[in-house]
Amino acid sequence: MVYVRSLLLKNYKGGLKMSNMGMYFGEFLGTLILILLGDGVVANVSLKKSKAEGAGWMVVATAWGMAVAVAAYTTGWVSGAHLNPALTIGFAAIGNISWSLVPGYIIAQMLGAMVGAFLVYASFRDHFAATDDPDAKLGIFCTAPAIRNHKSNFITEVIGTAMLVLGILGINHVNNGVGALSAFLAGVLVWVIGLSLGGPTGYAINPARDLGPRIAHAILPIPGKRDSDWSYAHIPVIGPIVGGVIGALIFNLFLSLWT
Repeated sequence: MVYVRSLLLKNYKGGLKMSNMGMYFGEFLGTLILILLGDGVVANVSLKKSKAEGAGWMVVATAWGMAVAVAAYTTGWVSGAHLNPALTIGFAAIGNISWSLVPGYIIAQMLGAMVGAFLVYASFRDHFAATDDPDAKLGIFCTAPAIRNHKSNFITEVIGTAMLVLGILGINHVNNGVGALSAFLAGVLVWVIGLSLGGPTGYAINPARDLGPRIAHAILPIPGKRDSDWSYAHIPVIGPIVGGVIGALIFNLFLSLWT
């Protein structure tokens, strides 16, 4: 779904071409859903007096993967459900989407991520108030490294995002014939990236997923919150963008050898 729609650069609803604004709203809604469900599960397992408190990494990684699938099924037929500036830029780098669409996609993704984060806060407002740990509150909105080493953290985000883009392009290649399973398999891919590579940095692998909610954290009147850790904020933005381009270029290189 994601790859094929971007490759064809055609967006149809009942045979009619989708407008650019329609695609932007698709990215907005899809990213909103992604963050509502993704940040929502982190809130669910992290905040005090939540019935899922302490449920752990497996629950978080699984819900993030399912969030990707649900968001992609909801809006993929409209915009391709990139939901991620690293995907959008990576696809543009190899000609799978026009560069003219990239700014609108990224703005829509950022706004959707912020609104999704606002809704998470609204859903768990009482639990934020009941939780004393300011780091746990921040961790609901954005990522932080387990060991703070910006060089290593950057490399981890590059590798994880390269795997994401390479995997999406590979899964959705026409020879695989995945059809309607595309969004589900994208969710499986994010799930396994979280389980396998997520520990060092929390696997942002998506600038909008990290920066949009981080801005929301800075804006929202969260009781007892800390600063929004702006000294780290560039890592989960630049790293995924670099990784997304690398993953797309690697796929194209190998595709040229295989065909």
